[in-house]
Amino acid sequence: MSSLDGEEKAAEEATTTMDERKAKLEQLRAKMRSSTKANRASLIEESARAKMTVRDAARLERQRKLAEVLRTQAEAEDRGEDVERQKNWEWTIEENDNWEKKKARKARRADYEFHDDAHAARRRYKKDLDLIKPDLAAYSRQKEVVLGLAPGSLAKSGSSSSALTAFDPSGGQVVPSAEQRMAAESFYRDANTLLYADNKPTEDAIDRVVGKINRDIDKKGKFSRKRLNEDEGDITYINERNRVFNKKIARYYDKYTSEIRASFERGTAL
Repeated sequence: MSSLDGEEKAAEEATTTMDERKAKLEQLRAKMRSSTKANRASLIEESARAKMTVRDAARLERQRKLAEVLRTQAEAEDRGEDVERQKNWEWTIEENDNWEKKKARKARRADYEFHDDAHAARRRYKKDLDLIKPDLAAYSRQKEVVLGLAPGSLAKSGSSSSALTAFDPSGGQVVPSAEQRMAAESFYRDANTLLYADNKPTEDAIDRVVGKINRDIDKKGKFSRKRLNEDEGDITYINERNRVFNKKIARYYDKYTSEIRASFERGTAL
């Protein structure tokens, strides 16, 4: 009897062990299937991101911002609020003035047509002014020499005094030195000054000028004038008036000259 009981226990243990192994195997298979599904989903997502161009990403970002603006406007209308008024509260008076100046400057520069050489030169001059970054540190150093101040005084205090003479506590006026007078004459030049061609630019200033010239040359090489109302096909005109004239002629004579022009293009014309 004892041997039979031992065999039955051994058989039960073997069956239990087999069932546990099967359950564990099913768990492993389920994990493998879930990981394979997740890997496939991430692979598809990564492939979609790789196919998306920069332009598509920018378009989706614009659509997202537009959706947010529309949602904000709808919520504000439900609450009975003015969205534009609330948005304007976020701007200061200085920022609003700068924005209005920027809009006015953009409207003035919206005229891209050629009027005359003076107008084109002024437009070019205004564009070049936008790229100028004044060296305020060098300006402050020159002004300190003119005013007879210690080096770094204007930079620390931010003073913009233009007085050429100083005063002592007792009330007496301090007469500027000869060096200070020469610096003042060089600094505050007018139409009567005889000083000229005495400026020695720094290496950084020369590099900025050379870089500006190289950018202009590169931009001029890539420039292509935009022609208004340009039709598809060959350009057969030299100005707007000539384009209209050619269009009128083509309206009446193209049906007679189309075969000749095609022969010329094929090289089979007599």
